[in-house]
Formats: sequence, structure tokens, C-alpha cells
Amino acid sequence: MTSSPETSTVFTDAVTLKECEAEVFDIAFTATTQPCPWPKAYGGDMVAQALVAASRTVPSSGPGGKAMHSMHSYFMRPVDIGAEVRYEVEVLRDGRGYSTRQVRGFQNGKPVYVCMASFAAGEPSGSFQTTMPAGIPAPETLPTSAAYLADRTGGTMTEASKAYWSGGRGFDMRHVPGPVYLTVEGERSPHQAIWVKPYDTLRPVEGLTDEQRDSAALAYVCDYTILEPALRVLGLAWADDGLVTASLDHAMWFHRPVEMDDWLLYAQEAVSVEDGRGTGLGRFFTTDGVLVATVVQEGMIRAAGVSS
Repeated sequence: MTSSPETSTVFTDAVTLKECEAEVFDIAFTATTQPCPWPKAYGGDMVAQALVAASRTVPSSGPGGKAMHSMHSYFMRPVDIGAEVRYEVEVLRDGRGYSTRQVRGFQNGKPVYVCMASFAAGEPSGSFQTTMPAGIPAPETLPTSAAYLADRTGGTMTEASKAYWSGGRGFDMRHVPGPVYLTVEGERSPHQAIWVKPYDTLRPVEGLTDEQRDSAALAYVCDYTILEPALRVLGLAWADDGLVTASLDHAMWFHRPVEMDDWLLYAQEAVSVEDGRGTGLGRFFTTDGVLVATVVQEGMIRAAGVSS
């Protein structure tokens, strides 16, 4: 098996953007999609890169300072791996309490991704959050992806995909119950949880505060597994022959600041599977139970021999 880098630089490289001349909207940046063993780029690249592009047009502190609280995305076309995407940002509104941006990604002369992003200054209010799931084993008691896959093979898994799942994605991800890389163990449950942490300390990213970078890290990592509960209920594993998935649309809400220096619990559930589409809901909690973000995503799921 090809050795995996087990470093978070795959993420920080993805969200290092370069400002360029705008062709469509007000401000533009370029970013490069990161290596992966699939035909097209990972969707989290686009979500995180668009988040960064929008964030770099809104002050994070001082007069007019705001933080992103929500973004809503559509994936319009497959994106080439290791190639530049140009993100054009339209400044739609800058108010006292909120700012709004549209971001559109272009590659090969065509729009490939679009999102709306909203930023809030924040104000005093009451506080409430949903409760973190109970009874989840601690991450230290669970196998890493590399340990799980070390002596396993099968399906369409190649040496490249095995290395990627084992340590090439920038984040340590530990599943409860076990992963769905090669098989779905146990019941076809619509629920799973994943402990997530960068492999190492996130390096600074030019143009971003640490808080903005850490929000981008959440946006980056959330897309890897959000469709897995839908795969579980269908009895499908990533390495099943003929399985094709693609992100269609994505929504994310950032409830509270997060520091990506410790484990986060990503609690997920399948909401619906119908007409070749699966919808997943995910929530990120700190180890002490603080809800920091919520994700909803719908994706295409195509597979031979799927039964209800």
C-alpha cells in the first residue's frame, strides 16, 4: 500500500487562495483542487474554497466585523483534479448586522459551483442547542482508518484509494459503528457518528484568521461522510462495484466558534432516500458537548441491485 501522508496540509493547501482579476463579479480568487483517487475532485474542496473566497471580502473584526453563519451551495458540474477553479464573489449587501455574498466557481469556461453566504455581527440573545448523542465510544478506543484497512481488501478498492482512505484526506476520522469502506457491518441503520480531528496542527493560511480557517476546515471535512448513513440503509459500501455518488446541494450553519485542535463528534443521520437521491443531516459537537455547526446535504446515489 502506498504510504499515506497523514498531514493536514491537504486541507490548508486547498484553502490557500490567490486574488486575481475579476471577470464576472466584484472580487475574484483562484484555488487548486487537491489530489484524490476518483475521476473528479472532492466536493469539500469547492465548499471550503468558496467559504474562504467569501470570507476574504468581509472584515472579521473592527468596524463592520462579522463571521459567516450560513452558506448554501449547489454543485453544478464535475471539477477537474489538481486544476484551478476561479471563484468570483459578488458583494450583494453590507448592513450593520449582516452581510451577504454570492460566490460562483468557474473551470474550463463554465460555472461548476455556486453558493450564497451570509455573515453576522452577532448580538446578545438567549441560548439553546440540541443535545450531543450519549453513549458514543471515545475516539481513542476506536481504530484509525489505516488500522481498519491494513489487512483488508476487496471490491473496487485500489492501492491509491486505500492510501487515501487511510490517511490522505487531512483528517483522522474514526467511525461508530465501523466504516463503510468495504462492507456495511450490522444493521442497516440510518445513524452513524464519526470522531474528526486534523492529523496535525493546522498551519496559518494567508488572508484568514485562525477562526476563519477553522470554519473552513469544518466545511472541508463535512462532505467526506455525510452520505454514508444513506449508504448504510441501502446496504452499500464505497468499494461496491458500480456505486456512483455525487454531491448535489449542501447547506451549512455555523452556530458557535470552533478551534480545530481537538476531537469533534460528527453525528449523522439519513433523512430520506428516494429517486436516486439521499439526504443526510450532520451535527458537529465538541468533546464537552457544544454544538458548533449543522450540515444538510443531498447527493446522487446510483448502484446496481439496490433493494428497498
